[in-house]
Amino acid sequence: MLKSILDALQHGRLVELPHNDKDDALLFLATMLEAVPGIPSGTDIVESVLAHEKTSNTSLGVGWACPHSRVNFDGELSCAIGWSPQGIDYGIPGEPLVRMIVMFYVPNNQRNTYLKEVSALARVLKNYPQNQIVESFADLNAVRNTMLDIAHLAMSGDARNYRARMIQLDTLTKAAVTTGGFKLEGMQVDALMIVSGPDIKPVILTQNQELSNLAGQDSELVAAISTGSSHELQGWQIVRRSTTTYIGDRVIHDCLAIKPALAREPNE
Repeated sequence: MLKSILDALQHGRLVELPHNDKDDALLFLATMLEAVPGIPSGTDIVESVLAHEKTSNTSLGVGWACPHSRVNFDGELSCAIGWSPQGIDYGIPGEPLVRMIVMFYVPNNQRNTYLKEVSALARVLKNYPQNQIVESFADLNAVRNTMLDIAHLAMSGDARNYRARMIQLDTLTKAAVTTGGFKLEGMQVDALMIVSGPDIKPVILTQNQELSNLAGQDSELVAAISTGSSHELQGWQIVRRSTTTYIGDRVIHDCLAIKPALAREPNE
């Protein structure tokens, strides 16, 4: 699960980089990380990141890079994400310009988690190369949606599992079968994933903006889905399909959100 990336998106640490020079971009993101609450005051992330880049290029080779700062004390894994519309020359001949930089702050106790997150990100980019192409994005909102898609893919397992789930959802909709006691024919159906845990604010993953807003504002949603199979959400019926538990009592609820489709006028 890309928890640190989701945290960065949730707390506004996705930015358009003001510089197209590699060192300037790294300096900008590292300075952002130094201001994150919970990172000890005086931690020199800037120096650590720049020093590491002198000996090891952190480009993934597909227009993305993952620089990091490792520190010799415990804490929480954090990251900051920068988007460069023009692209940054990362110093490797023949490689595309880097347009996405995901910078990690890696305490001692988070090294395994960091390696898992970077591996998950690299795996999704390899299996879903359409997510590598960010030069056509018009704004940060498009970038943010792609980052959410990547997190969704990483949490959903390998590519085959994700495709199978999407095919299953499409089949359910077309066949108008019953899920959780609700007929899908004539309904609007959206996929919804809820990430929750004792130490994190619930994260809502969906492509539907209205649904995202409503789910994020409903303080009873997580408890209701955790203890039951469905929950009424202002016209939406949230139906839990499965729940997966991870280390630290963090869970992902895989749900369908269902509501009656708006009736069309006769002349439409």
